[in-house]
Amino acid sequence: MPVPWLVTPEGLSIRVKANPKASRSAIKGVVELPDGPALAVAVTAPPVDGAANAALLAFIAKTLGVAKGAALLEAGDASRIKRVLIRGDGAVLAERLTALMACSAR
Repeated sequence: MPVPWLVTPEGLSIRVKANPKASRSAIKGVVELPDGPALAVAVTAPPVDGAANAALLAFIAKTLGVAKGAALLEAGDASRIKRVLIRGDGAVLAERLTALMACSAR
């Protein structure tokens, strides 16, 4: 299965399917959408006034062990399908995310 992220010169670009108003924040795995894979991420914040977007960025940054400011919303501000850029060493970030996915699959 193809991965929903791409190493770029700026860092790691991740295609995300956001699930707001969840009971807890969690990475749910990779989902296959009609136009390609996406990383399913649940956040507890509601989709009101950008709260879910802020929670999504903070959760992904914390999960990957980077500063909150390193996570940026590239596209999808008002959509459940988003593009998130994590600034840093893209190869290292991709390895971390791959390891997280392997652990959560068990």
